[in-house]
Amino acid sequence: MSQDDREGRAVRVRRSRWGAYAQLVSAATAIATMIGLSSCSGNRPSDVQASGPTITVGVAKVVKKSLGRELTLSSELVPFQEIDVYAKESGYVKDLKVDYGTHVKAGEVMAVLEIPELQAQLEEDQAQIKNATNQVTRAQHDVARYQAQYKALHLEYTRLNEVFQSQPGIVAQQEVDDAQGKDLAASSQVDASQAALEAAQSQLAAAKAKLAHDQSLFDYSRITAPFPGVVTERYANLGTLVQAGTGSSTQAMPLVRLSEDDLFRLVIPVPESYVQYIKIGDPVNVRVPSLSRTFPGKVARFSVDVRADTRTMHTEVDVLNPRRVLLPGLYAEADLQLDRKDNIPCIPVQGLSHRGGETSVFVVNSMGTLEERKVQVGIETSTDAEITSGLSEGEEVVVSDRAGLKAGEKVRAKVVTVPEYNPASGQQ
Repeated sequence: MSQDDREGRAVRVRRSRWGAYAQLVSAATAIATMIGLSSCSGNRPSDVQASGPTITVGVAKVVKKSLGRELTLSSELVPFQEIDVYAKESGYVKDLKVDYGTHVKAGEVMAVLEIPELQAQLEEDQAQIKNATNQVTRAQHDVARYQAQYKALHLEYTRLNEVFQSQPGIVAQQEVDDAQGKDLAASSQVDASQAALEAAQSQLAAAKAKLAHDQSLFDYSRITAPFPGVVTERYANLGTLVQAGTGSSTQAMPLVRLSEDDLFRLVIPVPESYVQYIKIGDPVNVRVPSLSRTFPGKVARFSVDVRADTRTMHTEVDVLNPRRVLLPGLYAEADLQLDRKDNIPCIPVQGLSHRGGETSVFVVNSMGTLEERKVQVGIETSTDAEITSGLSEGEEVVVSDRAGLKAGEKVRAKVVTVPEYNPASGQQ
């Protein structure tokens, strides 16, 4: 057999094998198709009937709980009292006992001024008091002498007059008249000495009053703390000449700035729509993000008017700071409790739908069917809403995605826990 014959035979054998393989594949495909169609047509109704509704919705039950609304406002903490301490009298700083951060008690001396003029005035006042005291002593002696003289002369006149009246002719009328004149003159001297004594006593009282006045001014050379607090600024040094802060002169310079640090104010502007809920004594949670801490406070005072430019009411919250943790200027957030109700039916706010001024919910009834029901809402917070009408306790409300849901549709209800937003941490 030639080479060409052998190659032709090999080609025919390969074509024969490929044809047989193609026929087998075609037959197998046809059989598989028939089996698949038969299986699908026979099992589809039973599968649907066994699986039931294919839509699963997350629901939450209507439960009774306590609910309240809060308003969070931000502001800066400021000391309850903060003042610049000035000198009452001009003088040189002789002793400065405080510096930045020094804590002082009420009445504690913070600085001592040197005021030579007042010191000299006090010495002069004391000299005047001594002189006035001597004048009073002299006047008292004069009164005593004149009273003794008057007593003797008055006794002499009385005796002569009695003799003249009882035994006429023994004593001459001239002698009685002379005795009476001396008696009257002595009486006048007693009155004059009494007046001089009172004048000396008045001068002594005036000198003492002047000393007390000047001493009071001199006492202002010791500058004391009017309330307990901490020194936050120091303006003067030793030897500084400070002017009296009682006038309108712009040259007056304070010595230090004193801030009360055991009590702070949080000044917050309450919007007009919430003014009706603010009451004196309401508790307030004051959160300080920079310290990661919350401090208790209370509404202490408010202005009882709404400002025309901001439509807010000036409100102050007092925050105690016994451990001196808070600092002036720290940023803080105040959580105000507006209103609160206990044992009321509530649902998560995710279950509410608002359309055209009406509020509705999807309820899964006992038959597993969706019902769209209109409800009335009372208090509404960031997580829950009070239901005043339209729902009963224990009913299941859809809180999952309601897109595509229709009333009357069969669903499978699954109770879920709705995550709550924690405003303090900013996380769910």
